[in-house]
Amino acid sequence: MSSEEGVPVDLYIYDLTNGLASVLSPAILGRQVEGVWHTSVVVFEREYFYGGAGVTSCAPGGTQLGAPHQVLRLGTTFVPFPVFNEYIQGLATTTYTAGAYRLLEHNCNHFSDEVGQFACGARVPEHIRRQPERDLPAPLRAALGAALSALVPDGDQVYANGVRHSRRDSPDYLTLNNQIEEARVASQELEARRSTLAEKLARKQRRREKKRKKQRLADGDGDDDDDPMAEAVEAVAAERAGPSSRDLEAEADERQLEEQRRRERDPPIVFRDIDGAQEFEAFSKALEGVELSADEKQSLDELQQYLVQGEGSWVLGDEFLTFIGGVFGRERGSARVCALRCLAAAALRDDVSLLLHQDRRTHALLAFAHRVDGLPPPEQLALAIFMCNLFENTSSSEWLLYISEWQSEGQTLSNIRVTTKVCVHCVLSEAPALRDAGTALLYNIATKERLGLGAALRKQLPAKARCKVFDEVCVELCMAALQLAAWAPPEEALWRALAALARLAAHSHDVPQLVALVGPDPAAFRGTSPRIDEQIDLIMKKVASASG
Repeated sequence: MSSEEGVPVDLYIYDLTNGLASVLSPAILGRQVEGVWHTSVVVFEREYFYGGAGVTSCAPGGTQLGAPHQVLRLGTTFVPFPVFNEYIQGLATTTYTAGAYRLLEHNCNHFSDEVGQFACGARVPEHIRRQPERDLPAPLRAALGAALSALVPDGDQVYANGVRHSRRDSPDYLTLNNQIEEARVASQELEARRSTLAEKLARKQRRREKKRKKQRLADGDGDDDDDPMAEAVEAVAAERAGPSSRDLEAEADERQLEEQRRRERDPPIVFRDIDGAQEFEAFSKALEGVELSADEKQSLDELQQYLVQGEGSWVLGDEFLTFIGGVFGRERGSARVCALRCLAAAALRDDVSLLLHQDRRTHALLAFAHRVDGLPPPEQLALAIFMCNLFENTSSSEWLLYISEWQSEGQTLSNIRVTTKVCVHCVLSEAPALRDAGTALLYNIATKERLGLGAALRKQLPAKARCKVFDEVCVELCMAALQLAAWAPPEEALWRALAALARLAAHSHDVPQLVALVGPDPAAFRGTSPRIDEQIDLIMKKVASASG
């Protein structure tokens, strides 16, 4: 359903007291409280919410609360449904399990806030997020907990069909329900395309009939053969008939070809010569002699199941990234490097995004990455390889480019800004291995597909942004690429830098101007290799266009 126009994201706001809070609050609290708020997010024609039974979804307005007190449009999402669904599964099995629910610190409104930020960069209104700590005395808190527990009927079904989803579900079970949800959305998309195509064909048929009528009049045939009622019946029949099977097959073939072209375009540069089993063994040896808690030992065992035994990322528990964060904060030397190389091996797997979603709680991975310039070179290299390998799969590469902001040690950061910092630092390193990983990361970031240019998207990104790699980031990456080119690096590094510049010039109006003003002149590298000449042509075309 996601398209250039995007998919609407709504916040459903419910009053759990059905108006009683407004009536009784002056007597109980001494001030007016309009309602006791429960929120959910409605997107892709499903309502997602969190309570004592965990993450849940149903048809919009399908809970026992009935119709919402208010519907607030948060924005529009351009996240593909499979990526969104995977994200929800990640929340349901990590930070938003049934056991993790806390009325004040970790409730339905916190869940809606996270989902809203992920989907469209919008937040739940602050007065709703902070209401429990501000407005709810003990009796009302108890009532709120009971109301949330009643939202979901008992049973062993999963959240995608209206009730809860838990970690004990097998991977096959999760996959099946994921496929069911995807099939539902795919069916809706097909029906929408069928309807659109039917309208186009009907309009075309009406135009043909009108043209024939004009031609008959011009030929002097008169109106004797015209039957207005018959023409109306034919038009209605054409509209209801919809597209033919041949038309649908042609459309499906065209979409398949487009998908094939997308897959074949700009494959990422990743480091595949990394073995998960060997990296885990090295990590285990590096931790020998280190006193680990019971939870840390459990996390190490889960990593062994994931990397060595080939289990899915569902085996990695809620505290796994806390364990990794502890290694980053406590250990030095080989333990950190080995942990990062284990993550780099995991990054090549298509289910790593479920692990990454855990990092939305503590930001252990990217808070550590932000300190790249203070890390020893071996740790910098392992970190850059990990980031490069995350571009192997769409959902994990999207995680690196999230624009939602978060706080770390008093600084406002975002995933894309941390990724950019690591990239620039490594590109400009004097160490050949670091520069190799840095230019690979630069190429991967720059060659990500640009997004649609709808008005809703522009509201979510910084001013003048044309893609997720928005202008400010484009300029920073551009300057790093130009500086590297000025050093006349080997052909492979130069090609990556120029290929990145060509893509960045297509994304940002500022980049061609910087190339012209700052230099070096890309034309100076002509003749290095045919593929470099090709990138130079693309860059100079944009520079000439900007100058004109």
